Amino acid sequence: MLLISLFLATLFLAYSNGANDNFKGVATLFGSRTSSYQTAILWATFTTLAGAITATFLAGALIKNFSGKGLLPDAIANSPEFHLAVAIATGLTVLIATLMGFPISTTHSLTGALVGAGLVAIGLQVNFAALGTSFILPLLLSPLIAIPLGAGIYSLSGYINSKWHLPVNHKMIDGCHFLSAGIVSFTRGLNDTPKIVSLILIIEYFSIQGGAIVIAIAMALGGLLNSQKVAITMSEKITSMNHTQGLSANIVTGILVIAATRFGLPVSTTYVSVGSIFGVGISKKSKSNTRVFYQILLSWILTLPTAAIISAITYRLLQG
Repeated sequence: MLLISLFLATLFLAYSNGANDNFKGVATLFGSRTSSYQTAILWATFTTLAGAITATFLAGALIKNFSGKGLLPDAIANSPEFHLAVAIATGLTVLIATLMGFPISTTHSLTGALVGAGLVAIGLQVNFAALGTSFILPLLLSPLIAIPLGAGIYSLSGYINSKWHLPVNHKMIDGCHFLSAGIVSFTRGLNDTPKIVSLILIIEYFSIQGGAIVIAIAMALGGLLNSQKVAITMSEKITSMNHTQGLSANIVTGILVIAATRFGLPVSTTYVSVGSIFGVGISKKSKSNTRVFYQILLSWILTLPTAAIISAITYRLLQG
């Protein structure tokens, strides 16, 4: 029963992840009115699935990081109760944010859940040094890098156009925009799937490949059925954007997330994506909605302690 509960909780987490994250890669398509909502979410679903399947071959480092090994002794990191507490806490945290329309990080939620259950299991013996270098630092740096890069690339494109008066081919821009959105969604599936798969690998019936396929399907359903509120926040509330701004933001997001996945760094696609969209907005002053950005920032700050508290309580109940 414990393993069945773990499987169902992990599917719940994957569904919540898809609802909160799937639209982030295509938010600029909808926000710039390059495509309709329906077209954007279908494109996101297809490319996220492709990334999730590819993750089974390329992302072994992330699977190891999010199994809890390195933070905790193997005996605890491999226990079904620990994984179940982490899956439930992360899924609930992400779902609550989704229903409120806040784009938060599943990576950050997982990190908080790992720490919360770990503190209950072994107290202050949790490897906080590994937590800082392998989790917290990349999460903090990702938006700080994305904001100036987003502003810089959009400003550079404007400078080049004004300097050489290049002809604007809207069909080419839209084609590149769709391609860049697909790349962002692909890399999100590539980066997030192994983090969730790591929770069910203690179930001996699952291989990495089998687990990734099941997780990918649940993520796709979450995005198709419950991504509307996050879609509005990402596409319309952070900043108004044109086609070039959307393309610039996607280029930054795709490059940073691909590089992070290649080196096993658990950056948040959410933080990078929001940061790059905000960055292209501030490149034209007064275009970015700083009030909404600060609300999103507050939700990010609350993510880790919320997941940690839920995970700690759940793990204690499972022990008792």
